[in-house]
Amino acid sequence: MLLDERIWSLFKRHWPQTLTYWSVFFSFGLCIAFLGPTILDLRCQTQSTLQQITWVFVSQQFFLLVGSSVGGLFKKTLKSSLLALFFCTLIISLVFAVIPLCHHVILLSIAMALAGKAMGVIDTIANLQLVKLYQKDSAIFLQALHFFTGLGALVSPLVADPFLAEDSCVLGANWTTNSSSPRDLQHLRSTLAGHGAALHNISHFRLYTEGVVVTRVSYAFWIMALINLPVPAAVLALMSHERLLPCSRSSPRLLDADSNRSPAGDTDQGHGSVFSCCNPAKLRDRPATFFIIHALGGAILFITDGIIGSYAGFVYTYAVSPPLLMGHKMAGCLDSIFWAAITVGRLASMYLSYRYTAPKLLTVSLVGVILVQCLLLIFYTSSVFLFFGTCVLGLCISSVFPSVLAFTEDILEYKGTHTHIVSASQDNGEMLLQLLVGSVIHSQGSYSFLLCGTVASFIGFCLFLLLLYIQNIHRSQHTDLSQCTDMKEKPKTGDS
Repeated sequence: MLLDERIWSLFKRHWPQTLTYWSVFFSFGLCIAFLGPTILDLRCQTQSTLQQITWVFVSQQFFLLVGSSVGGLFKKTLKSSLLALFFCTLIISLVFAVIPLCHHVILLSIAMALAGKAMGVIDTIANLQLVKLYQKDSAIFLQALHFFTGLGALVSPLVADPFLAEDSCVLGANWTTNSSSPRDLQHLRSTLAGHGAALHNISHFRLYTEGVVVTRVSYAFWIMALINLPVPAAVLALMSHERLLPCSRSSPRLLDADSNRSPAGDTDQGHGSVFSCCNPAKLRDRPATFFIIHALGGAILFITDGIIGSYAGFVYTYAVSPPLLMGHKMAGCLDSIFWAAITVGRLASMYLSYRYTAPKLLTVSLVGVILVQCLLLIFYTSSVFLFFGTCVLGLCISSVFPSVLAFTEDILEYKGTHTHIVSASQDNGEMLLQLLVGSVIHSQGSYSFLLCGTVASFIGFCLFLLLLYIQNIHRSQHTDLSQCTDMKEKPKTGDS
């Protein structure tokens, strides 16, 4: 059997909750990947410039960070968590439906801000609820959770592709002269697929803002809205199953009410709000290693998700620049191959996380990332190795986030305080490191793209080694404290 009887029985006991949390992450992936391929058609729809339309990327990424940070406000009870997931997934469907009605870039930015905040809340709640549900067995289910993100990110561009304009979608009065060719538009679309990170390289393209708009991208958004609708319905069904809806005649089951309590009797598990982990009353007796583990876990996610964001954002720009000078169509496949490899890697990690511990998986993954980045530096003139390295890099880095989350929560004994911190660190890294790498590439040339990735990989691995060292100190302190407590209690037991 691929899974032992205990893991399978756990899944059978919690399958409604597990499938629901997996489905909301499919919604997360669906929303995070559509903007890059459709951005030129949205530019036409809003009749804005490239510089103006890329603000929707900033809007989405910033409010994704905000949503991840405030997601802790909804985690005090199971009811508030599921209500937040229901409204957030419903908002994503509504945003898909109203995007075709946004004919001004400001309205589109507001819609993307709403979607980004909903995505951030989903990111924090779904991760933490699975950790609460499975605790020491959560690693395999977290890997599956992030597999569904990749699945949604693969489906979204496939839905949009048939409806994308192959030529200029704003026809000016003299559109036949000095207008961008379909080849230039394909180059623009592939460049902007990395969340508009390489805007400084595309400012010379001529795109009309006034004229007749001819685009069918609205159909793609309406189809994605329909695809996403079963997700809020699934959350609503789970609330009904847990007897949390007002129309339920009976109160929540006693077993479910008790399951929200930690072993120590703390009903909110230390994450009732975004600032709960900073409550002085709860932190008074914490050792220094408790805070260092939080910082190191967040820093590792900051680095590794920054590598994912910057590689996806700039691998196309690197491929079409000297010395590779790859064709636009071939280079455009690199980003899709990278995300496909991440999705396949997370699928494989579902089994690997059952067979091996999180530290072993992280060691292999981070060492693999370093080796691939170094080999890419050595064979920087090989187009074939760039494709191979992109695939292997996606496979290696795919399992880092769920493994780090499972590992740090295991060290901290599943208090739940770490999840929204690492989620915010992940989003910060994806946004800030991408901006940093973009500015370095612009000033130092395309080769610095590989150099930045290699340096970041070494930093991430060093942080992980430091985390292992701090883990040993933290556990030894915890063991000593437990022994002292037992020795103090023994005389009382003898007197009685």
